[in-house]
Amino acid sequence: MEKILNFITKEVEGAFTECGYDKSYAKVTLSNRPDLCEYQCNGALAAAKAYKKAPFLIAEEVASKLAGHAAFSDVSVVKPGFLNLKLEVCYLADYLNRMQEDNERFGCEKAAQPKRILIDYGGPNVAKPLHIGHLRSAIIGESIKRIGRFMGHEMIGDVHLGDWGLQMGLIITELAKRKPELVYFEEGYAGEYPDEAPFTISELEEIYPTASAKSKEDASYKEEAMQTTYALQHGRRGYQALLSHILNVSVTDLKRNYKNLNVSFDLWKGESDAQPYIPDMVEKMKEDGYAYVSEGALVVDVKEETDTKEVPPCMILKSDGASLYNTTDLATIVWRMKDYHPDQMIYVVDKRQELYFTQVFRCARKTGLVGEDTQLTFYGFGTMNGKDGKPFKTREGGVMRLEHLLSEIDEEMYRKIMENASLTDEKEARETAKVVALSAIKYGDLSNQASKDYIFDLERFTSFEGNTGPYILYTIVRIKSILAKYAAMGGEAEQAKILPAKSDSEKDLMLALARFSSAMETAFLETAPHRLCAYIYGLANALNHFYHETKILTEEDACVRAGYIRLLMLTRDILETCIDVLGFSAPERM
Repeated sequence: MEKILNFITKEVEGAFTECGYDKSYAKVTLSNRPDLCEYQCNGALAAAKAYKKAPFLIAEEVASKLAGHAAFSDVSVVKPGFLNLKLEVCYLADYLNRMQEDNERFGCEKAAQPKRILIDYGGPNVAKPLHIGHLRSAIIGESIKRIGRFMGHEMIGDVHLGDWGLQMGLIITELAKRKPELVYFEEGYAGEYPDEAPFTISELEEIYPTASAKSKEDASYKEEAMQTTYALQHGRRGYQALLSHILNVSVTDLKRNYKNLNVSFDLWKGESDAQPYIPDMVEKMKEDGYAYVSEGALVVDVKEETDTKEVPPCMILKSDGASLYNTTDLATIVWRMKDYHPDQMIYVVDKRQELYFTQVFRCARKTGLVGEDTQLTFYGFGTMNGKDGKPFKTREGGVMRLEHLLSEIDEEMYRKIMENASLTDEKEARETAKVVALSAIKYGDLSNQASKDYIFDLERFTSFEGNTGPYILYTIVRIKSILAKYAAMGGEAEQAKILPAKSDSEKDLMLALARFSSAMETAFLETAPHRLCAYIYGLANALNHFYHETKILTEEDACVRAGYIRLLMLTRDILETCIDVLGFSAPERM
């Protein structure tokens, strides 16, 4: 089912053509003056130059052809040549009824040429708890993945774990100090290693910061950790067995925490998975003449003539032959191309890493790791700041663990729900508070343009008024309540039709619903979840305006009442579809 904008545009194109003008001038857009009209066409202004004719006269000609058309209740011209369009309520109702017949996609067509898109988001380090620095990548990446899937693309989410390098050596070194009797540290041991890890997640999360602090104070300790790292990366069995334990324990805990965020990944790959690809990749870069030694390190030049700022060479190996993040990111591209050959790879990361990814992408392109048919996209996001405008911290000034932040928001929502006294059962209130709290944090993030910094304001994000997640959920729950009351009255609207609007507020709601396909498509094409947030906020406002102005359940005409109910059902379904692709859901009651 085509977007309503396409239907309107085709009608206007026909009028332009009939008047002897090229249809390319018939572009229709949403009105920037909704007080005057609903859609507009400014093509007469451009056509005036090509046809050497006053734009007002061209617009008048086109308007005369559209007069009386079934799609429009009013077609008017405003000087110097704007064409203003208002939709006929019967035409609009018919469009919505066709949307409702498609009760899964509501008329939103899937991509004609689906792409395979791999999204790199999350990026946590193993053996460390998730903190608020991981929040935006997880929330934004998950929404991009879900929007893409809804539009019919094959979306593959990869967590891309930080599970390599010195941090692993530090953990193993500290573990050896604490438990030297463990079989993993026996030289020449050839037996099987235990299936159960010799540590818990709590112990692991304490070991790493302790080891990291020691390495900064004790040079010999750091040297020992570096040697351990080297031995691990060169195949020492005991250390590799410990790495497997570290990964298993960490990933189990990470999955639990991401589940609380309603975030999931298709791939749980890490830097370690890229290691087997590094030797051949490096050797090929040398053989092809791209990689050369500079000050002991192996590098590839990636600067371009058009650069206005200095772009340093991309370092492939350090002077001691050790790999870097650059190396593992490039090798990760190698295995992704080998196993998946994606049409696009999107990296959802802090915008301050833009230069780094410019180097990596250029190196990958220059050395032939990816072809011209694969798009590499840096999707940089801004920081989440406190009310002081600085990166969000705990009251003590540290980095807050993500589960502590979620718990704090859960408690705030529970308090507000209990204050409203709308739910008396504590268990239901707690479960509802978690659902609403997730909407608060996700919508609070996604409603901002991703590249911009934003202020995390707990009081505002958890408000039931204004542009917030709880307000959107409150609107959905309001609809569900009306539908439940209608059913309790013995009402049956499943076979009813949405009727032509009887009021301005009803027509405004119907116009908002008709824009669903465009909103979803725009959110995908622009990789912009905030566009979808803006859409559902406008839709929720339109619904609430209609609700306050209309006697829905007390409407005397049963057919009109059933038509209202069908309109509410479509609104509920579209709102719930939108919040699902944004990564949260609505409760039955609040």
